[in-house]
Amino acid sequence: MSAPATDPATDPTIGYEVLSAESAPTYVASRPDLAELLDTDRLARVEEVGDGNLNLVFILTDVDGRGVVLKQALTYMRLVGPDWPMRPDRARLEAEITRVHSNVAPGLVPAIYSYDPDRYLIAMEDLSDHRVWRGLLNEGQRHDGVAEAMGRYVASVAFGTSPLGMDPEEQKALAASTSNGELCRITEDLVFTEPYVDAGRNQVLLENEVDAAELAADTEMVEAMGLAKWKFMTEGEAIIHGDLHTGSVMVRGTGPDGAPGDGSSSARAIDSEFGFCGPVAFDIGALWANYLIAANRGAALGDGVQRDWCLDLVPRTWSAFEAEFRRRWPERLDPRVWHDDLAEQLLRHWQQDAWLFAAAKMARRIVGLAKTADIETLDPEIRVGAARSVLRTARTAVRERVSDPSPHNLVALAGSIATP
Repeated sequence: MSAPATDPATDPTIGYEVLSAESAPTYVASRPDLAELLDTDRLARVEEVGDGNLNLVFILTDVDGRGVVLKQALTYMRLVGPDWPMRPDRARLEAEITRVHSNVAPGLVPAIYSYDPDRYLIAMEDLSDHRVWRGLLNEGQRHDGVAEAMGRYVASVAFGTSPLGMDPEEQKALAASTSNGELCRITEDLVFTEPYVDAGRNQVLLENEVDAAELAADTEMVEAMGLAKWKFMTEGEAIIHGDLHTGSVMVRGTGPDGAPGDGSSSARAIDSEFGFCGPVAFDIGALWANYLIAANRGAALGDGVQRDWCLDLVPRTWSAFEAEFRRRWPERLDPRVWHDDLAEQLLRHWQQDAWLFAAAKMARRIVGLAKTADIETLDPEIRVGAARSVLRTARTAVRERVSDPSPHNLVALAGSIATP
């Protein structure tokens, strides 16, 4: 793996104009639909803030506080460089999926202002007054209501973009237009396969090499990941987010320890470019996994209060998800054969599979490519134990998911392993 050899804005191999901090204002000014959103002659900030793995992200704000975000896809994975080429059409997918999600879950995703197909560039709502939830959790902050908002978001998407709430012909057309084979392949490889069959991208601390080896040698874990991969590849239930974790949630409002913030709390799911017609439980499991990783950070730091608060996010998200799904259930489009027993079966199915996907997400964040700051920013002497606990939780979860798949049982299991 190698980093990009040149600045993307001057890379002649990309084939279209790539923005820079210098050219972004000119671009906005040239687009009447964007120029009316802020004054490009009186800009206070123009900054490239893309700290993710894939894209360039620019924030432009004027002196009156109005702003626009420009997100541009490159022809390769930014984390790796040109050695990992990628189709930039993922920007179209993100714009389309975010708009669809906005229709069914208003206020829980950023507004999309425009999409430029010639430059693979999205113009969207500026969330500078929000912060990434993962960073807040890593600071030990506790923002109430975010887990519940994400539960409602996943439920709204599960109902509103599935045949339960969407005309079946329209839903099938949407599933086709958001087919996302390239980015799904990344998940299939990095999440479900490579932690167990190293493709040269895995890396752990020397002291955790034995833990990684035990993970790969755990036959029951590997078989469970095979099942999870199959479900991910074949269960097309709704247009899911596909990469929903604490790093893809922006938070504003409610302050540390639940203290009132500015009176306008907000939680938004961002970065839906991995979205596709997939299994609903994948988004739930991804959230759960990141809550448990955050809980292990708290335990490693000896902060039992933070650990317990993060563990409690698991049932909070599920309770909000279930309540929102049940609220929408009477609106299902075909009650002739979709009786109430189907709702119960779906909820049981999603709850059990969320354990499976959570286990997959926990393991890959410790062993595979693209780890989390929750664990990676810990001092090495305590990072070893935190990483080991996350892997133990993942391996235990796949064994316990059938007997009692309740969120409270997952919390009890994880809490018994993640001890301060």
